[in-house]
Amino acid sequence: MIGSGHPVYVVAELSASHRQDFERAAQLVRASKEAGADAVKVQTYTPDTLTIDCSNNWFQISEGTPWRGHTLYELYREAYMPWEWLPRLRTLALELNVDLFSTAYDTSAVDFLEQAGVPAYKLASFEIVDLALVRRMARTGKPLIMSTGMASLGEIEAAINCARDAGAKQMALLKCTSSYPARAEDMNLRAIPHLAETFSLPVGISDHSLGVTVPTAAVALGACIVEKHLTLSRSLEGPDDAYSLEPSEFKAMVDQIRIAEKALGKVHYGITEAEIKSLAFRRSLFVVRDVTAGEVFSEENIRSIRPSYGLPPRYLTDILGRKASRRIARGTPLTWDLVA
Repeated sequence: MIGSGHPVYVVAELSASHRQDFERAAQLVRASKEAGADAVKVQTYTPDTLTIDCSNNWFQISEGTPWRGHTLYELYREAYMPWEWLPRLRTLALELNVDLFSTAYDTSAVDFLEQAGVPAYKLASFEIVDLALVRRMARTGKPLIMSTGMASLGEIEAAINCARDAGAKQMALLKCTSSYPARAEDMNLRAIPHLAETFSLPVGISDHSLGVTVPTAAVALGACIVEKHLTLSRSLEGPDDAYSLEPSEFKAMVDQIRIAEKALGKVHYGITEAEIKSLAFRRSLFVVRDVTAGEVFSEENIRSIRPSYGLPPRYLTDILGRKASRRIARGTPLTWDLVA
């Protein structure tokens, strides 16, 4: 179960961290489990299903990304995961009790993933405007998680409507900033509750920022899914390693998320069970100077001080000017039977 009232669903994105080495990919799946992830996500495409092998200016990756100096085809040829790995990785994930699903980038990938029996689908931010692909995923009847990087509210609505019309029953959105790495000031996390309210869907975050602060903050704003890239080591310098978390960092993120979701709790006012012992440290009315029977109570002989064993401080004005019913020693909590 994913959504309000359920634990945050943490997804380890493997992307290109496998470096086209199956043993490394298997190691990443194991590391995901050890770090506390609920799921592992891979990507299903080939360079030919994403683009064409062309080196003219249209296909050159521009400045400002980790992949500058390459063509699109070169990037995807380096980054894609061989499809034949997926059944073996899924078997490993099942043994570890971790979900494994995939982003599909074209209809042939959906066909393949259906044969492999993945439990859910991810739609990448870049494909949210490809309604034919949205429709094909939705027709599987499986849960669909859609990233929303760069998308306008209208484009998000169009993708949701398309998926619903095609039969999708379970959908979630991920707030995403499609820059690599993403700056904190570009995250706009306040969109998370807005998306949830606007579309009445579970909303999470697909995070490309550095560190673990952003996903923890997202959980505080209602994110029920956190997707974060995982690498065995940023020193590997793969296509995504620079903005991925190493296993120990990923575990630290999961730990922070679990603390944050506990801290959110529920709307509650008044004392909690954990606060009962602290009640003694509230202020109350005490006799602070020896008082004789019949003596008038004044600001010199009664005060509002800690601890809380006397009358509540709100009664101070009612008692001032009244008399003591008997002799009272300094340090005695004031009670109604001591007031004449």
